Amino acid sequence: MSGEAQPVLLDYLNKSYASLKRRLTLVLGNADLASDALHDTWIRVKDKDDRRLIEQPGAYLMRVATNIAADIQRRQRRSLSGDEVDALLAEMEDPAPCPQRTAEARSDLNALTQLMALMPERRRVILVMVHWEGVAQKEVASRLGTSLRTVEYELRRAHDVLDAHMDSLGLK
Repeated sequence: MSGEAQPVLLDYLNKSYASLKRRLTLVLGNADLASDALHDTWIRVKDKDDRRLIEQPGAYLMRVATNIAADIQRRQRRSLSGDEVDALLAEMEDPAPCPQRTAEARSDLNALTQLMALMPERRRVILVMVHWEGVAQKEVASRLGTSLRTVEYELRRAHDVLDAHMDSLGLK
């Protein structure tokens, strides 16, 4: 704004604040929004460097404030209220297992450990290397000095034992 227009608008805004707020509240239907819009209008006018001459400062300020209020309302529509955030958080499940699930998992692990203890050592070692350590079957055969066919056989037998146990528990 020119050296003359900016002070004129700021002066008009300061002197006519109550009147502008009343008019803007009627237009927007919300006194808080009107106050926020007028505050942002003052900041915009103060920081603006426009060389135009403003003939009707009241109309100009109302238009700027109305546009700012529309921007504020758009931002508010895109964001959630505190109650909405609380409701969404309440609906989310806790990723940590509940005590019952923890106890079940420990029980399952104990049963698996006992079942594996009954397996021959080579079968147990192959099962651990393939499934817990992620070693390829070919590499397991190389490390243990056995054939790939033996690794496949022992792994199949281990799976059969585990499958039979799961069937007996009704988990399969």
